[in-house]
Amino acid sequence: MTSGNELRAFLTSRRAAISPQEAGLPVPATTRRVKGLRREEVAILAGVSVDYYVKLEQGRAGNVSDQVIEAVGRALRLDDVESRHLRSLLRPGSGPAPGVVKARPALLSMVHALNVPAVIHGPHLEVLGANHAAKALIADFDAMPVAQRNTARWTFLDPRARIVYPDWSRVAGGVVAFLRASSVDADDEVLRRLVAELSAASDEFARMWAAYRLSDHRYGVKRFFNEVVGELRLNFHTMRSPDGRPQSVVIYSADTGSPSEEKLRLLSSWTAASPAPPPR
Repeated sequence: MTSGNELRAFLTSRRAAISPQEAGLPVPATTRRVKGLRREEVAILAGVSVDYYVKLEQGRAGNVSDQVIEAVGRALRLDDVESRHLRSLLRPGSGPAPGVVKARPALLSMVHALNVPAVIHGPHLEVLGANHAAKALIADFDAMPVAQRNTARWTFLDPRARIVYPDWSRVAGGVVAFLRASSVDADDEVLRRLVAELSAASDEFARMWAAYRLSDHRYGVKRFFNEVVGELRLNFHTMRSPDGRPQSVVIYSADTGSPSEEKLRLLSSWTAASPAPPPR
């Protein structure tokens, strides 16, 4: 069983996002005070009793079956990421283990051998390593105090992030959505402290966190701005650690033959002389 507050917030946000008409229910004859679906309507759509669904939403229903989880997911039209999140909230214990997270030495060596920007992230977007091209493109995280080496923290609290990301609002929303998707353990003190810090320091973060959007942030396209080479349009791909550790590598590349490819090549060559830091 998980924290009732987290589970309730998630399911409430999903109920609010679906109208009765979208769910195939009769159009109500009177004005509704509840945005989206009511609890009893979700219960009908999922084929469970209202009392049971209320207990489930409050985190008081133990040993929830796969069939019920799938039925609730269908009723709320959850996508794959949201479905995994619901399952993790109902069956906690699969989150990252507490303690200091360090990048595997072999992973660091691989990242520093690349000529394109690459960043190693921990479970809460801690920056565990970044090669010279990533430092030139995004930020020199190695020059920051260890406690500040976090992509989410940098995105919201460092004014330079709004220069580096021309589409800052979209990128920032994706960062928050990734953190939300990783929020599966009610006892995750590291994430709790990070969210509290960013919520207190940034109204934009607090608003985005409250929206409860989820994303696994695996691939896509981002625009960057660099004072030397100008604007770049880069693809990013995220690779998970094959040994099951809560670590991932984000690699940035440009389309072959594009202006961004030449700009990225110039940016990487100008910074390639910097020696790689030893593993931490």
